[in-house]
Amino acid sequence: MPSEADFPAVVPGSDYDTVRRILAFITHNWREQPTIEAIAEAAGATPTDVHHLFRRWCGLTPKAFLQAITLDHAKGLLASSASLLDTALEVGLSGPGRLHDLFVTHEAMSPGEWKLGGEGLKLSYGFHPSPFGEALVVITDRGLAGLGWVSTSVDGGKVVGGRAEALADMMRRWPHADYHYDPVLTAPYAARIFEPKAWTSETPLRVVLIGTDFEVRVWETLLKIPVGCATTYGDVANHIGRPSAARAVGMAVGKNPISFVVPCHRVIGKSGALTGYHWGLTRKRAILGWEAGQTAAG
Repeated sequence: MPSEADFPAVVPGSDYDTVRRILAFITHNWREQPTIEAIAEAAGATPTDVHHLFRRWCGLTPKAFLQAITLDHAKGLLASSASLLDTALEVGLSGPGRLHDLFVTHEAMSPGEWKLGGEGLKLSYGFHPSPFGEALVVITDRGLAGLGWVSTSVDGGKVVGGRAEALADMMRRWPHADYHYDPVLTAPYAARIFEPKAWTSETPLRVVLIGTDFEVRVWETLLKIPVGCATTYGDVANHIGRPSAARAVGMAVGKNPISFVVPCHRVIGKSGALTGYHWGLTRKRAILGWEAGQTAAG
């Protein structure tokens, strides 16, 4: 497993560090609709700083952002999503709901390539800033193959996680692939993924899905969920013709290697609860809130 010494030092002080503290506070106090002063105090920042950070980060005021990421908002997405998902699957996403999406085109590797664990596959990777913390971007000569997040936590006074763990997590998916650190090669992908102005149908983002036949079918369905909407594991199972496989769908969603672009964050529990997310519920709330901001800004 690689160590932190294998990578250049991370530049501290990213917006996401502050946003993470704010989201943690809002998550536990959203029912009270806390004031900007209370949020700022919990984050260790001034109300003015919090206000400007949120405006810069997602185009919403803190109050609007708070409303966007509450569970009530998630339930509202769920209530309106069934017909949208049906429409997306049957006629494609050519309407207004697609304006802020990624315009992704994709292909899947053959089952044989997946069974070999990536043997003979060259993967280039790099670490790049994003609105949701530092991102790990993995590409092949055919397109984007992986997108994950760098996370850290403190365990017994020791910082755990970081870039090395993020890479190791991705490498476990394709253990026999040939990995090369090349942030110059991956930088254009990061720039396109996190810049809504670059989401155009004329130059679609090409992704490569590497998984089992079942997983690929699930991931292809996720690509059809419009931005600003959500659906359930059961709905996804129904749409792939496996109505009794909601649990298996959940496992496939959890194994999605291309976070954000293949929007596994838009799948929530039947009750409207956000449920699990491989890279943490705080990040899932952040992405949903950011998407709500992009939709509102448009």
